[in-house]
Amino acid sequence: MTATRKDYSIFDKFNFEHKPVGIKFLLNRPEGLDKLEESMPICQMFREAQDRRPFYAARENFACVERLLMGIMEPEPIFEAGQIGAKERIYQEARANRRIYQYVPMLTRDTVRYVSFSPVDKLPFEPDVLVITASPGQAEIILRALSYSTGKPLTTKITPVLMCAWVFFYPFVTGNLNYTITGLGYGMRIKKLLPEGLVLISVPYDLIPMLIDNLQDMDWVLPITTLSEEERKEFSTRVMEKIRQEYENG
Repeated sequence: MTATRKDYSIFDKFNFEHKPVGIKFLLNRPEGLDKLEESMPICQMFREAQDRRPFYAARENFACVERLLMGIMEPEPIFEAGQIGAKERIYQEARANRRIYQYVPMLTRDTVRYVSFSPVDKLPFEPDVLVITASPGQAEIILRALSYSTGKPLTTKITPVLMCAWVFFYPFVTGNLNYTITGLGYGMRIKKLLPEGLVLISVPYDLIPMLIDNLQDMDWVLPITTLSEEERKEFSTRVMEKIRQEYENG
């Protein structure tokens, strides 16, 4: 593994209760990292990575549906026909469950054999996806930073099942950021890996430099969020007067 080229120290200022995690998808075995000894779902690996040194997982370490999403195992008709979601009463009928497989991102078979994980303050590699676990207040800053310099709307994609696809694989495959709330995905919820109500923000490598730059440039706390109603009116009046004056003088 090589040292990171970007400075991720800006994230230290948030004092996250649960550290952001960098994830890298690899064809070949990474050097300089310890291999995970246990087998577990990828969502649990993510949670483990928040509290330990960087590590990597091989194909035999993955123990849940991410094996299908990563192309490690062959698709089974009972999954893609929607039988399980219907029998478990997650979906009304199999036809509804099977439709999600037209949308869920999957990696091409045998193109990823290893996955590296690291907390952001110990990153020994440039992540393909940075997954941030934030309170709503922290998430407001992160999400605003992700549109601060572009003005583009923020959208999210999830399904009630296979949430790991949208948190870990979708940003890597598409280059789009994604976010969701802990408690909406069954895997992490059943295992009680994180408290409900936190915001999981998945940032693809394409957007990480912009996120860091914008966090360094913008105001994290906006005046309109701290002023009283009367102070806010006065502030807005001053702003509007300045804008009109600039317009008239232009």
